[in-house]
Amino acid sequence: MDATYDGDLVRAGRQAREQFYDARGYGRPDDGGVVLAPVEAAHLLFRGDLDVVVDGREGHDGDRLDFRSFLASTAVSEVAFFVYKDLRDRGFYLTPTLDSRVGDETGDFVVYPRGKGPWDDTVAYRVRAVSERAEVTADELQALAAADGDGTGVLAVVDEESELTYLEIDSPTITGSTHHDLEPVTGDLLADRVLVWDPPTSLHERAFYGQRLDENGGPVQLSLVEAAYLASNGTLSVVDGEGDAGDAAQDGDGEQAVIERGRSVEGERFDRRLRVYSALRTAGVAPKTGFKFGADFRTYAHVDSVDDLGHSETLVRVLSPTYAFAPRDLALDVRLAHGVRKRIVFALTGATAGIEWLSVERLTP
Repeated sequence: MDATYDGDLVRAGRQAREQFYDARGYGRPDDGGVVLAPVEAAHLLFRGDLDVVVDGREGHDGDRLDFRSFLASTAVSEVAFFVYKDLRDRGFYLTPTLDSRVGDETGDFVVYPRGKGPWDDTVAYRVRAVSERAEVTADELQALAAADGDGTGVLAVVDEESELTYLEIDSPTITGSTHHDLEPVTGDLLADRVLVWDPPTSLHERAFYGQRLDENGGPVQLSLVEAAYLASNGTLSVVDGEGDAGDAAQDGDGEQAVIERGRSVEGERFDRRLRVYSALRTAGVAPKTGFKFGADFRTYAHVDSVDDLGHSETLVRVLSPTYAFAPRDLALDVRLAHGVRKRIVFALTGATAGIEWLSVERLTP
C-alpha cells in the first residue's frame, strides 16, 4: 500500500485505514483514508506492517524510506519512539497529542485503557516522554498533574540504555488531624533555634513541636520555622539570652525577630520554607525536619501523642515555581522515599503566598 510523508504527517488510503485505524487504533480517519503521526508510521515500519514510506517533501524526489531512513530523516524523536513502542508492547493503544486529534497538548501521548482506543471517550494516561538528560520544568509537571481528571499524568523517562521509568505526577490534597490547643510560652532566641525552658507538656508531647533536650523532660528546642509559626499565632514570645531579642522583639514583634534570624542564617529560602510549614500545620499536618532523608520536612498527618507516634507518611521538598527538575534526581527522590515507606511531595512556592503541591511516584502501566 502507498503511504506518503508530507513533512508533517503520513497519509495512506482506505486499505491502511481498515488495517491500521479500524483494527489497531493507529492514526485518524481522513477523507476515506488514514493520517498517521510520524511516530506511528515509524512503529509500523519497525513492525514491518509498512514496507516503506514515500518521502513527498519538496526536493526529496519521492525517496522510499524504510524504518532506518525514516527515523533518521524525519522529526521523529527516538525518545518518543521508545516510549510509544513500549506502551504498544504493553497492550495499549495511544495517540500523539496533536491539536487536530485530541485537542490538548498536555504531554506527548494520550493513552487509552486496555481494550479501548481513540474511538472511545476514555483516557488512562497522558504521557510526557523525556530523556534522562533532559530538564522538566515545574510548569510542565503541573500541567501533567492537572490532567488527572482526564487521564493520570505520567512522565516517561528513557535512560541512556533505552530502558523506561514511568513516574506518576499528581496534585495531592494535604490534610491531617493534628490540631491541639497550646498554652502561651516564652523562649530564648539563640543563633539558629529557640529554647523554651519551661514548656507545657502539650507543646512537644501532644502537638509535636520541637525536641526535648533530654528524653526524660526538660527544655524544648524549636527550629526557627517552628518558632516563627508559633510566634505568628501568638503562642510564642521570644527574648534573647539577656532578656531581649533585638529591636523587633523590643517593639513587641517576636515573630519578626525570629524571621529576621531565619533570613540571616538561611537567606530567602527561609520564607518559602516557613510558608510551606505554616500551610502544613494549618492543614492539620505536623512537619518535622526531613534532613536525614534529603528533604525539608517529613510529615505526620495524625499525632495525638509522641508516645504513640507512627511513621511519617510524606517527605516534602520546598522549591521555587521556576525550578527545573532533572529526571535522574526525580528518580532518586522517588526511590529514596519509597525505600523508607514514604511519598515525595514537592511544594512549589515563591515570594508571594500560594503553594502548588506535586507528588511523584513510580508507576507500572
